[in-house]
Amino acid sequence: MTKTPNVIGSAPILAVTDVQETVNYYIEKLGFELIATLLQPPVYGMVQRNGFQVHFGKTEVHTPNSKHRNDLPDFILWIPEIDAFYNEIKQRGATIITEIALRPYGSREFTIEDNNGYRILIDD
Repeated sequence: MTKTPNVIGSAPILAVTDVQETVNYYIEKLGFELIATLLQPPVYGMVQRNGFQVHFGKTEVHTPNSKHRNDLPDFILWIPEIDAFYNEIKQRGATIITEIALRPYGSREFTIEDNNGYRILIDD
């Protein structure tokens, strides 16, 4: 009997103009840990927090989703401890775009923006 293949992970890859600056932002402001950077200066970088990875690739230009539609985040992080995470990153100086709010569909959410203008929706 053939076992059904399982998807065991996913990682967004964001196009950025400065990989090292972006890696530093995710570490210092959002509490991620460095996995690795490639070459010097870096052309690719990877960070993780609790097993969730975000990758960055060097490019000359990038376009966050909010440039096309203001309320469309670039990716979502589900964090059950939303209040603790909010307080942690606020203390670290992260850019918080919207405060925690209860949505009509029952989720509590807030939005942050990274140093490249990418918006991350935090959902409990």
